[in-house]
Amino acid sequence: MDAFWIILTGALVALCCGLLGSFLLLRQMAMVGDAISHAVLPGIVIAFLLSGSRDSIPMLAGAAVLGVFATVLIEWLHRVGRMQSDASIGLSYTTLFAIGIILISLFTRQVDLDQDCVLYGEIAYVPLDLWILAGGQSLGPRAVWILGGAFVLILTFVLVGYKGLQLTTFDPAYAATLGISTFFWHYALMGTVSMATVVSFELGRAIPVVAFLIVPPATACLHGKDRLPVMLGLSALFGLLSSILGYGMAAATNGSVAGAMSVAAGIWFVLALAFVQVKKSILRSQSVSR
Repeated sequence: MDAFWIILTGALVALCCGLLGSFLLLRQMAMVGDAISHAVLPGIVIAFLLSGSRDSIPMLAGAAVLGVFATVLIEWLHRVGRMQSDASIGLSYTTLFAIGIILISLFTRQVDLDQDCVLYGEIAYVPLDLWILAGGQSLGPRAVWILGGAFVLILTFVLVGYKGLQLTTFDPAYAATLGISTFFWHYALMGTVSMATVVSFELGRAIPVVAFLIVPPATACLHGKDRLPVMLGLSALFGLLSSILGYGMAAATNGSVAGAMSVAAGIWFVLALAFVQVKKSILRSQSVSR
């Protein structure tokens, strides 16, 4: 049963990140997820200092605030500061990340909150953190419920806002002529990415979050870049397959499950890339023979 909960948790993270990561990739903003996953660190520490508790709710609230702040800062540096997009991302997340490390080293020495505690997690521990009702009934791992709720919100956001997201992603100028606010959809997407990143921190910290935001969408992009629904579906599929294969690899090697899932995502990308190249070679040879 533990294996089921672990795979399900990984699959939910992959689904949450993969749907949003597809839009980030098409907007050439794939590394924003990486930036947010590191920039939330000071928010986590500040939330702990203010609340005096390591409960998830204040931690997630603090991380969410810093995640949104990071996206606003990145956009401000890019538009107002006239910095290149990649430079604004690098400056923002490294500065905020360093501030978080300093806060940890200065103010949390007497408690179990250090760099390893905050930055790295292990999805294998998910079945141990159960949601137990007052009557003693167990509803399963708490992370599954949190991630499940996040997935429903993200799926609703994508379905309801599909037209706005699609037009502002592929042709923002045309979207503006139709009266669709590119500003609104940009920050709506960034806010949702922040929420997904923060919630996914419950599982394995930065490593699988960044991997699932980028690699499954990149794999899907090889087969369906010009067809957004296909790309979204393939991104979800490759994320799910990465969770299953990653757990199998971790179980076989007694290694990190979160790390194995990230590696599995890379394996699917390599296989998909090889398939595309072989297909192109076959088509070229057929055209030459004609």
